Amino acid sequence: MNTSDAGARAPRHLWIVGGLSLLWNAFGATDYVLTNIGNEAYLSQFTPEQLAYFTTFPALATAAWAFGVWGALAGSILLLLRSRMAVSFGYQFGASDVMSVMGDTIVAFTVLIVVVGIALFVYSQRQAAGGVLR
Repeated sequence: MNTSDAGARAPRHLWIVGGLSLLWNAFGATDYVLTNIGNEAYLSQFTPEQLAYFTTFPALATAAWAFGVWGALAGSILLLLRSRMAVSFGYQFGASDVMSVMGDTIVAFTVLIVVVGIALFVYSQRQAAGGVLR
């Protein structure tokens, strides 16, 4: 297969990784929407302290959260479309008391998010270099 051919058939792993990343980032988008519209059923899983934490995010932190969530979702879609264009933690860990509100699990989950994001970035770069992405 000629890897420089933009019309080259996408490898199966592209669809698997793209589909999994779309599901992963759709979860983040769902979390963002349900939290910000105040969906009672969704928010009932959180403690009052956790709810207070989410509802007192400054506008800049909420904007960064939105940018990250929707940018990641768009990146997943672009990866599935084979586009080269596929190629908020500052507030949470620097200016808030997230550790006392959310507990130690927030660190593990944040690390997981960062690792998945880096892995998806590296994967998309490799696919672009291999000629799979247009």
